[in-house]
Amino acid sequence: MEVVMSARIISRALKVISLLLLLQGVDAFTFFSAGTTVVLDDTHYYVPPDVVGRIPGNATGDSGLLPISVISINASSAFGLHDLQARIKRLSLEDDVFQVGFAEDSSSFNSRAIGNHTVLSSSSHRNETTALPDGPYVVSALGCLHRVYRLYADVQGAFCETTTINADGSFSVLPANVPGQSLAVAVPSRLYYRQTAQKPLAGVRLGVKDIFDVKGLKTSNGNRAWYQLYPAANRTAIAVQNLVDAGAVVVGKMKTSQFANGETATADWVDYHAPFNPRGDGYQDPGSSSAGCAAGEGTYRHISRDCSGADVELRSQAAYPWLDIALGSDTGGSIRSPSQLQGLFGNRPSHGLVSLEGAMPLAPQFDTAGLIARDPRLWAAAAKALYGAKIKMTKSYPSRILAVGFPTKPKSDLDVLVLGFIEKVARFLSAHVEVFDIAATWAATYPRGSPLAAVVNNTYEILSAKEQARLVRDVFYADHAAAHGGRFPHVNPAPLNRWALGDSSKATIAEAEANKTRFMDWFNRSILPSGNTSCSEKLLLYMPRIPVPKYRDTYRPGPALPSAFNTSRISVMSGTPDMVIPIGQVAYRSAVTNHTEYLPVTVDIMAAKNCDGMLFSLIEDLFVED
Repeated sequence: MEVVMSARIISRALKVISLLLLLQGVDAFTFFSAGTTVVLDDTHYYVPPDVVGRIPGNATGDSGLLPISVISINASSAFGLHDLQARIKRLSLEDDVFQVGFAEDSSSFNSRAIGNHTVLSSSSHRNETTALPDGPYVVSALGCLHRVYRLYADVQGAFCETTTINADGSFSVLPANVPGQSLAVAVPSRLYYRQTAQKPLAGVRLGVKDIFDVKGLKTSNGNRAWYQLYPAANRTAIAVQNLVDAGAVVVGKMKTSQFANGETATADWVDYHAPFNPRGDGYQDPGSSSAGCAAGEGTYRHISRDCSGADVELRSQAAYPWLDIALGSDTGGSIRSPSQLQGLFGNRPSHGLVSLEGAMPLAPQFDTAGLIARDPRLWAAAAKALYGAKIKMTKSYPSRILAVGFPTKPKSDLDVLVLGFIEKVARFLSAHVEVFDIAATWAATYPRGSPLAAVVNNTYEILSAKEQARLVRDVFYADHAAAHGGRFPHVNPAPLNRWALGDSSKATIAEAEANKTRFMDWFNRSILPSGNTSCSEKLLLYMPRIPVPKYRDTYRPGPALPSAFNTSRISVMSGTPDMVIPIGQVAYRSAVTNHTEYLPVTVDIMAAKNCDGMLFSLIEDLFVED
């Protein structure tokens, strides 16, 4: 094992320098260890300074660290080399941090040697190690035990800052790096954690969109000037804390388009580079604004070929299998759009399901916090922790489905996929499918009133523009001017365009809110009301987009304003839950690779307000059935 740098040597040198400065009348500086990095069999690890256990009587005078394993052994039964090898193999399969090297180093510590393996039995050292969980550790010459974190390179550019947790529960920026021209992300061994009823997410690795405060870290909202202007957060946002309290481990903050506005890669992203969508040829737009969350959770398709070079197998593989789930936000589509473009499960919850205290607002009337995941079961489990008592998992489902935007007959591979999925849902529920036209239904309800487009067409754009200008821009500009001699900060074109739209509009916030309320009351009363035998009387399924390439290296005329009312805005205006379900993929010819690549296909599903738990249960049932 190679130790990259000896903290002890540096410490001694700095103590000498500090003494010299004191003798010269210069104030001493603060010095502390931020941990160290080590390399074991070509794998990089971060070792935090916190001591989690001790093995007394082992001082050797050596300043290095050595790998060691803690393995629980039943003292009343025989445990030989074969048993140990089987245990090591199992731990290696269960955990990406553990490797055989943690049990093979021969050392002089008071540990148990079995064959060529050196093992610290947690049962024989219970007093000193306070029953440490099984797993990989390093031990110092003084017998101090430290946990280890494996370091991964953020090759998708999904993170803006990566973290390590402190003893007081706050977080610090990770003081480590690895090869790969990107940030390093440190993940703890999964073996350190055991999930319980109180900690259902114990050890689940969590990425957090960089509009949520995390204690000890700065928030950027995708803006460099904001990051430099404001101090680190002294509290963690409630949505993040709910997940941490359930045992989730924050591994970093993930990129957001600026101030959670819609931006297209690459030119719209000025302050920070847009994350890379792992799907297709790897150069497709990742969506926004929870782009980093989806890029980190995303999957790519691995193609196997036979000896002739022909494609014979296509299977999904996670870009970051070491990242379990990500917390994002959705105001007008910021979770759903990246989830659709990267083929992931993602949810916009019922409005108000979790507090957004400690998160940057876009428009409080629309803002929500949701999750992006690859695994529907983990997605549902994390939702329970995030939303708490406000979500109830029920398995009584509706028997009516409203369908929007689906083809009537299959004319393409895409048609076959989406029609097959809606047939599967209908068969599972024994449900009747009805084609739904929201504008026509509104007109039938209000035959002498204004058409739907006149009532809600630009309500979202006006309300979101005016609210963020009032709540974010004006405060930011004033604070920045006070700190920088009246100067304005740089802001990307997309938020500037949105704010300008709000400034130029003669409509008022009160008028926009009235239009939203009128639509919400009608939709929740007439279209997706609560049911008697099921939480929701009906479901609404819609096709959110036709998969087509959108290359990140294309020069575009400029950022677009938020789109007018469409099907994806229904949940935004009504406050109802809207969830993305990945159902397959379709082929396209890539202009980048000059080969056939694949884009994900998704369907969105909606239900009555506060029926989120029913939707999570239904989606889990549909995929467990497979």
